[in-house]
Amino acid sequence: MAEVINLRLARKARARTEAAALAAENRVRHGQSTSERRQRQAEDLRAAHNLAGHLRDKP
Repeated sequence: MAEVINLRLARKARARTEAAALAAENRVRHGQSTSERRQRQAEDLRAAHNLAGHLRDKP
């Protein structure tokens, strides 16, 4: 005999897996990898520190 399953839970599980697959596809299509994002943040921080070092102090 077949195993009894809750259709509501099965439907929600299927929707979660489809949403996760769509999110992964969108990350590949539109996003940056984690290493690229960290490198860009480091470059922005370095540029901000460089600029702050060249600003004149207020009297």
